[in-house]
Amino acid sequence: MKKGEVLVEAQGLGRVFGSVRVLEAASLTLRSGEVTGLVGANGAGKTTAIQLMLGLLKGEGRTRYLGRPLYEWGAPGTVVGAVLGGVAGHSGHRLRAHLRMVAAGSAVSDRRVDDLLETVGLAEAAGRKLSELSLGMAQRAGIAQALLGDPPVLVLDEPANGLDPHSIRWLRNFLRAQAAQGRAVLVSSHLLGEMEQLADHVVVLSRGRIVASEPMAEILKRAAGRRTVTLEAPDLTELARLVTARGGCLTPNGEHTATVTGLDRIQIGTLALAAQVPLYWLHEVKPSLETFYLEVAQEEFRIS
Repeated sequence: MKKGEVLVEAQGLGRVFGSVRVLEAASLTLRSGEVTGLVGANGAGKTTAIQLMLGLLKGEGRTRYLGRPLYEWGAPGTVVGAVLGGVAGHSGHRLRAHLRMVAAGSAVSDRRVDDLLETVGLAEAAGRKLSELSLGMAQRAGIAQALLGDPPVLVLDEPANGLDPHSIRWLRNFLRAQAAQGRAVLVSSHLLGEMEQLADHVVVLSRGRIVASEPMAEILKRAAGRRTVTLEAPDLTELARLVTARGGCLTPNGEHTATVTGLDRIQIGTLALAAQVPLYWLHEVKPSLETFYLEVAQEEFRIS
């Protein structure tokens, strides 16, 4: 498949629980070779959207995989693999035996199971019971199970929750590699710093509605234009004159500290050096995905 080819189209997803509408008219597209991040606060509707897309929940809207509803595919596991919280199976089953049992139901060979255990780094843990797996191992086992049918689409709901930094780094690199192989990957999360490093495209859910859907590169490109530089210098007056002449703006924060907008730290340092104005300290801050999210989501903070 060519990179950027549409593999999944979800349109008009909606769901009401009792008298509460938790998702309304949500639409998103997943493309080959891309990681799409579905971000939002707890309760924003991320899990509901994923369950509707997978047909695990009844509601409004429709989702097409490679142009067809999932129920029209004879072997759904060869179209989409899902990880909805570790590995699903009896706690007393041993990992390899469990995966071979699942594989047999989809006419997948035992060799495929062994290859995937190697791929996710669980070959040495293959004889452990599912109840003996750590949280990180369980997530890897779930990914192996999702990939048994070699599907072109991979969906993960909050996969980084509770993982240690090493496991999160492994997960990030693994999912990037899956996208590089041509898969369309959907990952839901409220960990914005991690999503900034992982996603190619970001969809923001707020109170059950999609309020933004943009390429990560565009978000960060706009953010770069809103960077700020904090500095410390003995002569803020002369420095302000130099910064203003170059189109920037210097705002004093104290006797010798200030914030500069409109110029980056390299430009400021070069100006100060050329004019022989001492600088004691420079620190540049670029707005992040978190900044973008807080601008568009407009969630209210509540203490319950």
